Amino acid sequence: MSRTISFGNVGVSAQLHAFVIQEAMPGTGIVEADFWYGLAALVRRMAPLNQALLQRRDELQSQIDAWHRAHPGPGFDAPSYRAYLRDIGYTRPQPAPFEIDTAGVDPEIAHIAGPQLVVPVNNARYALNAANARWGSLYDALYGTDVIAAEGAEAKSGEYNPKRGALVIAYVRNFLDDYFPLRQGSHRDALGYRLGESGLEVLLPRASTSSLRSEHALVGYRGEPDAPSTLLLVHHGLHVEIHIDRTHAIGRSDAAGISDVVIESAMTTIEDFEDSVAAVDVEEKVAVYRNWLGLMTGTLTAAFDKGGRQFLRRLNPDRRYRSLSGREVILPGRSLLLARNVGSHMLSDAITLDGQPIPETVIDAAITALIALHDLRATGELRNSRSGSVYIVKPKMHGAEEVALADRLFGEVEDLLGLARYTLKMGIMDEERRTTVNLAECIHAARHRIVFINTGFLDRTGDEIHTSMDAGVMPRKADLKKAAWLDAYERQNVDIGLACGLRGRAQIGKGMWAMPDLMADMVMTKIAHPRAGANTAWVPSPTAATLHALHYHAVNVADVQAALVTRERASLDDILTPSLAQTIAWNETEIETELNNNVQSILGYVVRWIDFGIGCSKVPDFYNVALMEDRATLRISSQHVANWLHHGICSTAQVMDALRRMARVVDEQNRGDPAYRPMSGELDDNIAFRAACDLIFEGRTQANGYTEVILHSRRKQRKAFRAIPRT
Repeated sequence: MSRTISFGNVGVSAQLHAFVIQEAMPGTGIVEADFWYGLAALVRRMAPLNQALLQRRDELQSQIDAWHRAHPGPGFDAPSYRAYLRDIGYTRPQPAPFEIDTAGVDPEIAHIAGPQLVVPVNNARYALNAANARWGSLYDALYGTDVIAAEGAEAKSGEYNPKRGALVIAYVRNFLDDYFPLRQGSHRDALGYRLGESGLEVLLPRASTSSLRSEHALVGYRGEPDAPSTLLLVHHGLHVEIHIDRTHAIGRSDAAGISDVVIESAMTTIEDFEDSVAAVDVEEKVAVYRNWLGLMTGTLTAAFDKGGRQFLRRLNPDRRYRSLSGREVILPGRSLLLARNVGSHMLSDAITLDGQPIPETVIDAAITALIALHDLRATGELRNSRSGSVYIVKPKMHGAEEVALADRLFGEVEDLLGLARYTLKMGIMDEERRTTVNLAECIHAARHRIVFINTGFLDRTGDEIHTSMDAGVMPRKADLKKAAWLDAYERQNVDIGLACGLRGRAQIGKGMWAMPDLMADMVMTKIAHPRAGANTAWVPSPTAATLHALHYHAVNVADVQAALVTRERASLDDILTPSLAQTIAWNETEIETELNNNVQSILGYVVRWIDFGIGCSKVPDFYNVALMEDRATLRISSQHVANWLHHGICSTAQVMDALRRMARVVDEQNRGDPAYRPMSGELDDNIAFRAACDLIFEGRTQANGYTEVILHSRRKQRKAFRAIPRT
């Protein structure tokens, strides 16, 4: 236990205290004593309230378990179940019709539909890459991924392949024709671009010229009017740059001199403190806060080696152009950043109350907002929010009571920091079932500051399994995506968001594409999200953001939302009906295959979490398909095996056999990493392997099926093991 500094019965870790007063606080105008004594008083008020709500979660789960045990077998009685949930207060009456009134929201959230990145903030390089992913090269995104076929003469090679490049250029010319069409002719035939008195002039064969069909599409340019180096266009609120450089390796072989097309991509980014981060002690948590501080002051940098060359990454500056009238046009060079704090179930001894850890989300709210004062007061050269707001996403809230407590917490932090009420804006993750079935009331509880609702299929599935653990046997994991509740859940989120007035004020988001190497599949399928009325959706990389941005040119989300307002609401009974296996006739091979798939996923993720402190990584699955894994995917896999164990589909011995088999598989998949410590040679003593066992065999008793308690405990054990001196 590190030394603490006392403020009455509230103790603050000396390491956190030093970071705040030496790094975070200078320049904010906050008085040190006022902050600490005010925070101590806030902790005394909030910690007991938070604990009471966690106890309420446990009580409700116990009551639901009891109902399922009293109503076993086929023929699920949806009306009886729904009435029971209402009687115990799990579902609550819907509020009278209302609309949110959140004010001071940046246009990237309120008005512009586009991709959203989620990135672990403790990795400075990733955090910077995501922040800088506001703009992305469409040429690079297409050339480097499987969106363009990668076989034969058009395959990627060590050097630039002009045949592949020609396919990329043709693809992008079609993009320009689709969304920036000419009055006559095609961008494919362009020989040059210049600016005339009436706007953009496109030189075509036979000495003819054309212009853009939309007179509002051209926003600005760089260079000289008769020889622009950059043309700035806009469509559906998203900007596109055409780069012209006849000296460039690509531009000199292009008839029009186009060297690249760069498009607005990740309009917003969630800098994640939660599921993709492994921060188990004060030292690691301070590192998380330090990176957030660097993002808010604009000073964060990351040095790295690539191909034997050293690079230093920093935040991109804003982008500047001239309009046709000669005025300066300035666009943000960076994604608008939101901070996702940890859930209210996580405790931290960075601050204690009567010697006991307090809810980490209380610490996060105060420190996140304190650091964001640097942005609000423009202490650095770069700005995040131009509207004067701080955006904090709250995950894993269960129902409106917890949202109301978060709203109160934000208000108390505003008072602590001298901020105007509702400066702190809230994003609500619709990823726990009690929030789903009470979503309108949840939005109502935060109606003055909400800027975001988002469906998260992964955590929502984990909660679905745990909540209905005693209802019966879950189907195989791949079949969970076919459940009736899932489609109803996704539809209801959009419908309730629109009914509550989020259109034009807040984001309605959809979940992650988890296969970062399968971009062709993403381009084919993820257009479903804007078509469903979502004005943002999560992607796993800057490249994916650039490709997903194409979908927001293809779909006018504002029009889709306007059309959806009157559709029939999804069935609450569908949402509440557990997804149970209809027939249980799996043979031993099918059961073993399912266990292998789940267990390999668990081990592949956990070994990196425990041994390296990596909270989000690209992990090959049982079939060697790379998947982005975080605690949400871990929650599904561990709960799924726990469900099959609980209902006797498999035995402890079968699961242990799968764990031993998959430990060897994971070891082989990581064989090329010199820092990797194999599991299979010393299973009984391997901490990561034991953590995987805990997650499965103790999964049923973990509150809401969360994985954090086990992961944190085992990670601390691993760190302590490393610290033991060797003789």
